[in-house]
Parts: sequence; C-alpha cells; structure tokens
Amino acid sequence: MVGVIALGGVFLIGTLWYRIIEGWSWEDAAYMTVITLATVGYGETHPLGSRGRLFTIALILLGVVNIGYIVNRLTEAIVQGYFQQGIRLQQQRRLMESLSEHYIICGFSRTGRQIAKEFQAEGVPFVVIDSELESVQRAQSEGYTVYQGDATLDDTLLKVGIERAICLVAALPSDAENLYTVLSAKTLNPEIRAIARASTEEALQKLQRGGADEVISPYITGGKRMAAAALRPQVLDFVDGILTGADRQLYMEEFLLDPAFCPFVGQTLQKARLRSQTGALVLAIRRLDGTLIGGPTGDTVLMPGDRLIGMGTAEQLRNLNKILGPINYKQLRRPKST
Repeated sequence: MVGVIALGGVFLIGTLWYRIIEGWSWEDAAYMTVITLATVGYGETHPLGSRGRLFTIALILLGVVNIGYIVNRLTEAIVQGYFQQGIRLQQQRRLMESLSEHYIICGFSRTGRQIAKEFQAEGVPFVVIDSELESVQRAQSEGYTVYQGDATLDDTLLKVGIERAICLVAALPSDAENLYTVLSAKTLNPEIRAIARASTEEALQKLQRGGADEVISPYITGGKRMAAAALRPQVLDFVDGILTGADRQLYMEEFLLDPAFCPFVGQTLQKARLRSQTGALVLAIRRLDGTLIGGPTGDTVLMPGDRLIGMGTAEQLRNLNKILGPINYKQLRRPKST
C-alpha cells in the first residue's frame, strides 16, 4: 500500500513538472511520466534541456526504486503465503498422524461445543471435524485440535486417524449426516465406539440399525432430565456432580475385567476386597450378556467380561484400575487428578 501511494506521488510530481515547468499538454506530460517510470526506452516526447533531462533521470531512479519495492513486497507476500500454508498443512498432517486412542467430535455446533468442553475438562485427547470455516476458526480460538472437512466422507475420517480412535461422536445438524458418518466410521474401524445425535425417534432407530452404539436424542434426554429435576432434584444434582464438570471431587468410571490380566475373576467382591484396598465403591456390574446387577453384595462373583461401574475420587479410581490389572485403554479412560 505504501509503495503504491509513493508511486502515485512520483507520477503526480512528474506530470506536474512536464506540464508546468516544460509547458507540455496534460496528455504529453502524463505519457512522458509513464514511459519514464516504466523505463520502456521510448524517446523524448518533446526535446528536453539539461534541467529537464536531470529531472527525468531522477524520475527514472524514483520509479525503479518504487516499482522494485512494490514487486519485492508482492513477491514476498506470495512466497510467504505459499510456504506458510504449506507449513501449516504439514504441521496439521503431523498432528493428525500423531493422534492415537483419541476421540473424534463430528460437528462443532452447540452440541459439539459442549462435548468439547467436557472432553477438555476430562483431559482426554480429541479432534473436532467441521466443514464450516467459522466453526473451525472458533474451535481453533478455543485451543482445540480441529480439521476442516466433511465428516461423512471416508477420506476425512482417515485423515483424523479413525483407525486409531476409540470413540466417535456424531453431533452434526442433520440426522442423515450423522447416519452416514456412523456407517463410514464403523466400516473403517469396526471396533470404534460410535455415539450419535438424533432429532427424531425414527432417526434414533435408523442410527441404531446403522451401527451406532449409543444414540442420544436431545429432546428425549432433555425431557427426562427436566422431569427428574422436578421430581428428584437432589438426586439429579448429585449425578450431575459426578458425571460432568472440571471441579468435581467424585468420579464414576467403568472397568472391564479381562481374565487374562485381572487376578480377581472368579472371586466374590468380599474376597477381592476392592473397597478396602482402594476406597472406591462398586455401584453396579454389567455382565457380558447385558444383565445389570445394581448394588452388588459381597457374595457377588466377578465373571470374565464383567464391567464394573465404580465411584470414588480420581486417586481411588486409579488405584482400582491398578489392582484390576493392565486394563485396555480403549475400555477405560483414566480420570484426571483433581
């Protein structure tokens, strides 16, 4: 911008000189100034004296300096922009390749933003996918790892490491997009846990048939929570306090009992002494066949493939994880210390 203004000033000075000092017409003055600044090598429009030639030399030098400055800045902007874009793409590619055992959030609307906040509070690795530039910029401003692309496409999911991810959350605005995303994710990584958002009961059923492990309807869930808030407000506050938020003191986690590593498979809870060793409370046990045992007693036997639902502080749950054996990270996300 500065170079263009300076060049315009030189053109104006040259034109005024040839018009006023040399007495040429405006057309001849402007033409002489242009060919002088452009250094095209044409002859003088009208004969010049010594004073006029000295001024023309100065005008040529000023023109060369200004045009060189403009060309230099333009080239620098183009080259820097090209290389910076290349560097950014290379850094993004490296970052995506380094992701492992991470979560993928598809869609950064109001639902996606809330999910990202909870994931960040839990300290879990995750990446956001959104096709809208505004949403991508917002995610970047909040410090999230983000990729701009269409989450329904296999190529996009592959670029964010779908084959290495442990969970995908489809929170796109359209039920059809969420269905396509779940189908693509399950095709590329059959082991991934897929959670999808549904707007209608029909979409909920289709997403379940499409392979989603969990389907959440904001309207159904919101209605249930509002009813619970009206009927059992203290219970709801307690459950919310251990499920979400960065400042909570109690956590709930699930633990998979792998018979290859867990030394307590086949023993009763009383004999395993999980509570006395760790301080964590076993609230429920989900059997491999889907049977849920709420409030298990000391006589409850721990079976292969059981999922223990435990509650306690971050330290207590970490201790429980340690004594249960090297549990697969894909089945357990360790809570963050308070």
